Amino acid sequence: MFTDFKATDHWTKKQVHVLYQALIVAIATRHADAVDIKFLVDGRPVWVALPLPAWTEYHQRTGQMITDPLAKEIAGRFLKTALESGEGLGREMYALTVPETLKHLDAIAAQLESPVVAFH
Repeated sequence: MFTDFKATDHWTKKQVHVLYQALIVAIATRHADAVDIKFLVDGRPVWVALPLPAWTEYHQRTGQMITDPLAKEIAGRFLKTALESGEGLGREMYALTVPETLKHLDAIAAQLESPVVAFH
């Protein structure tokens, strides 16, 4: 859903191609308590940092784990939202809070649970 997608930039109205590229535990690279997820936005690198305490909070709340594929979806959904709302122009890195991370996770979960209607 959100690892290879198109979004319309709020300001330029230009459609951009967003492609997931990498997931790195940021403790090793920048001594941050986060997971950094790299995307290419029309070839330009953009990072979304998800705080590791969100993993603990989600697990305590649901008994489930945030997997790497789910983390990529959370970061991709955030990035699409940021681009389409006008927050995403020109930034190389975004750092989400625990509540922001869980908000995007909840939206993905709701989308996955909703019935899909097929049109013939």
